[in-house]
Amino acid sequence: MKNLFLSWVPWAVLSAGFAALTAIFAKVGIENINSDFATFIRTVVILLVAGMIAYASGNWQGPSSVSAKTWLFLILSGAATGASWICYFRALKLGDAARVAPVDKLSVVFVSLFAVLFLGERLSLPNWLGVILIACGAVLVAYRA
Repeated sequence: MKNLFLSWVPWAVLSAGFAALTAIFAKVGIENINSDFATFIRTVVILLVAGMIAYASGNWQGPSSVSAKTWLFLILSGAATGASWICYFRALKLGDAARVAPVDKLSVVFVSLFAVLFLGERLSLPNWLGVILIACGAVLVAYRA
C-alpha cells in the first residue's frame, strides 16, 4: 500500500474526487453569497491548510531558497488558478453543477494541447483519441436537451 502512494495515479484520482466534492460543496455554499467573495473565503482556507501541511510535514522552505524562475512561474500559476476559480464559482452560481463541472474539465483537453505546444510533450494516437473523447463527453454532458 505504501508503494501505491509513490505513484502519481492515486494522487490524481484523489484530486479528481476532491474536485468533485469542491463542485458540490461550492454549489451549496454560494447559494446566498457573491461568487467572488466565496472564492476569497475558499482561497483563505486553502492558504491556511496548505501552510499547515507544509509546516507539519517538514517541507516548509524559506522564500529566499526559491529561484526567481520558480517564483515567476508559481506566481503565474497562482494567478491562473485564481482566475480559474473566479470563473468556476461564477459558472456554478449561474448554472447546474452537473453541467458546469464537465465543461470545467475541458482543462484536461487544454492541458494536453498546451503540453504538446509549449512543453514539447508527445501524445500517441490513443492519447489523442482520449483527448477528443473527453472534449466530446464534456459537450454532451453540458448539453441541455
